[in-house]
Amino acid sequence: MVSKIRIAIVGYGNIGKAVERAVLQAPDMTLEAIFTRRDPSSIQSKSTTAKLFLLSEAESFAGKIDVAILCGGSATDLPEQGPRFAALFNTVDSYDTHAKIPGYFAAVDKAARSAGTTSVISTGWDPGLFSLMRVIEEAVLPRGESYTFWGPGVSQGHSDAIRRIRGVRDARQYTIPIDIAVQAVRSGNQPRFITREKHLRDCYVVAEDGADVERIEEDIKKMPNYFADYDTTVTFISQDEMDANHTGMPHGGFVIRTGETSEGVKHVVEFALKLNSNPEFTGSTLAAYARAACRLNKEGQTGAKTVFDIGAAYLSTRTPEELRKEML
Repeated sequence: MVSKIRIAIVGYGNIGKAVERAVLQAPDMTLEAIFTRRDPSSIQSKSTTAKLFLLSEAESFAGKIDVAILCGGSATDLPEQGPRFAALFNTVDSYDTHAKIPGYFAAVDKAARSAGTTSVISTGWDPGLFSLMRVIEEAVLPRGESYTFWGPGVSQGHSDAIRRIRGVRDARQYTIPIDIAVQAVRSGNQPRFITREKHLRDCYVVAEDGADVERIEEDIKKMPNYFADYDTTVTFISQDEMDANHTGMPHGGFVIRTGETSEGVKHVVEFALKLNSNPEFTGSTLAAYARAACRLNKEGQTGAKTVFDIGAAYLSTRTPEELRKEML
């Protein structure tokens, strides 16, 4: 009997809880531990097998965990946790600050190679599946242009970045594609856009009592890599209104490639997602790549990896024979 992949979850927020659901559904995985900053006795897990531990206790599990799935935020958690946990376990994360991925990859790769572990970084759906589709579409249609649109929906990373601002109690950020830009691309034309011509960012914020809301709004709108390059609206609301109207986590988007294979022969390729729950889909993707991380490590492939480095068969529970027979 093949032993199950022993999974640990690091961080038990929206993504951590979604990963837990995904792991409990996976026939080849078992959830061994959940690490959290909060008091473990104050948290009720859905798992009947995994126990909760303080984040500081993770080091004692070296050798007892096959893959640690890192579920912290990209703004402040993962830059520290990525290299730290890569030195202990095989890891998977959803680091999503696109502009800083090369530096993050280098830091995690150094730690993983030194420890002999395998770390899949920046997976989920973007970066992740969308990244993979951008590469595939460009390879198939080299003469053309690629476009990515996100939303409409809640961005977990951007919402988390707002919540880290001093004086913010709670926040949700909605990314909204600008329809005129979407239609121009789908027509088969190849328009050129600056960043703010493709998306709007709509932010709903609950401020702490007595907080300087003008300063919070300015901090949001000037935040590099998140809001500075976009037309951004900030609306301050009560916690009651947030709880009543902004608890859902829908999202989605599409990657479009337009190109020509010969003069006048045009093609439009589109990969789209419509997600009822952004965290749950992201969590399911992280679990699939945890399977890949474990398999790659057993083959001796160490260091940091991205979705570009991993074949689809590593993600699947099916055997190679089943894949060839039923999926090819």
